Amino acid sequence: MTDNIRHVTVKALAWDLAADIHLPPDFDESKTYPAIVSVHPIGSCKEQTAGNVYATALADEGFVAIAFDASFQGASGGEPRSVEDPVFRVQDISYVIDHLVTLPYVDADRIGVIGVCGGGGYSINATMTDRRIKAVGSVTGVNFGGLMHESFSGYDPIGALDAVAEQRTAEARGADRQITQYLPPSPEKAKEQGLTELDLFEATDYYRTTRGEKPGGRTEGLFSRQGSAIGWDAFHRAETLLTRPLCVVIGDKPGAFGAYRDGLEIYRRAASKDKELVVAEGFSHYDLYDQHEPVKIALGHLIPFYHKHLGE
Repeated sequence: MTDNIRHVTVKALAWDLAADIHLPPDFDESKTYPAIVSVHPIGSCKEQTAGNVYATALADEGFVAIAFDASFQGASGGEPRSVEDPVFRVQDISYVIDHLVTLPYVDADRIGVIGVCGGGGYSINATMTDRRIKAVGSVTGVNFGGLMHESFSGYDPIGALDAVAEQRTAEARGADRQITQYLPPSPEKAKEQGLTELDLFEATDYYRTTRGEKPGGRTEGLFSRQGSAIGWDAFHRAETLLTRPLCVVIGDKPGAFGAYRDGLEIYRRAASKDKELVVAEGFSHYDLYDQHEPVKIALGHLIPFYHKHLGE
C-alpha cells in the first residue's frame, strides 16, 4: 500500500473541504494520470473506508485517488456542524473535481468517482449531472433519501418533517441544537439494548471500535437539517441521465440500510449501456468496508472497470 498522500484544501461554496490525495507508486509530477474521487459513507470521514481502503487500493493501481471530508463534517468547513444534506454532499463531489482539473498531473478527461454506502448513492447522483465524471462505482451503495423517507422517519415522512420544522424554528430562536446519534456507543451496549439488527450492529462494530473508529467519523446528524434528505432521491431520473458506465457492488446478506435492494434497483434503472452488478456472496454491507475477502471481490471488478473506462 502506498503512503504517498498529499493533504490539500478544496474550495467549496463558502468554505474549504479537507482532502487527501493518494498518489500512485513511483508518481511522476510530469506525467498525467486518471483520477478517481472517493466518497465516504454517512457519518464517516476521509480516513475511513473511502480513504484507507478504496482510495489507497486505487492509487496502488496507478490512479490519482482523492478522498475528502463532506461539508459540515470531519476536518472540512461549514456551519452548523454535523449536517448530512444530500444536496451539499453531491455538490461537494463537483467541487473536488473542480480542484482535480487544476492539477497538471490529472487528465481532466479521465475522471471517475467511487462511493461507499451513502457515498455510493451520492456518487451515482452526481454522475447524472456532472458530465466530467466518466465512470462511477458504488460499493454497497445506499439511497440515503429513501432511508430517510422510510424507516429512518418511522415511515411517517410528513410527521418527521413537521418535527424538523418545529426544531429548526426553536433553534433559530436560540434553543439548543438536537443531535441524532446514529449508533449505540459500543457493540456491548447495542446487545444490552437489543439493537442486534445486522446493519445496525455491524455499523457499531465498525465505527465504535478500533476496527474503524477515527476522530472525524462522528456518526451523528443535526436533526433540524434532515428535511432535505427526507425529500431527496439519489436515483431520480436515472433512466434518462445515468448514462455513464456503472459498476455496482453489493453483498448478498441484506440489512436494514437497504444496500442490497438499492443496488439491484439502480442496476435495473440505470440508462448506462455498460453496467455491471457484482454480488459478493456470503458478505454483508459492513464486510465490504474493510474485510479482506469481500473487498478483494469488489476491487477485482472495480479496478479493471476503471482501467477500461479511464485508461491506464
